[in-house]
Amino acid sequence: MAEELIIPAAPEAAASSIKLHNNMTVKVYTTPACPYCFTLKEFFKENNVSFEDIDVSKDIKARDEIIKKTGKMEMPVIDIDGEIIIGFDRGKIIKLLGIKE
Repeated sequence: MAEELIIPAAPEAAASSIKLHNNMTVKVYTTPACPYCFTLKEFFKENNVSFEDIDVSKDIKARDEIIKKTGKMEMPVIDIDGEIIIGFDRGKIIKLLGIKE
């Protein structure tokens, strides 16, 4: 069934995108003033990764939750199916999401 959704012109990107949409939950905790947050979100958009963007400058509950989970106030924080990554660790993100470059 998944093969029917793959676009022939870009099979690797489409397959990666479909896998992410069907199997992975990605949450990104950010602030508007964080340049790494902006770069991370652009990286996800370029790689067709669907994600929930949570602005911790506006969502105090989410900010407190992420500080409790990580013990830090660094941004961005990425939660991929419960796996927490602090900062834009490109290699770890690529590995966890199975992104093909």
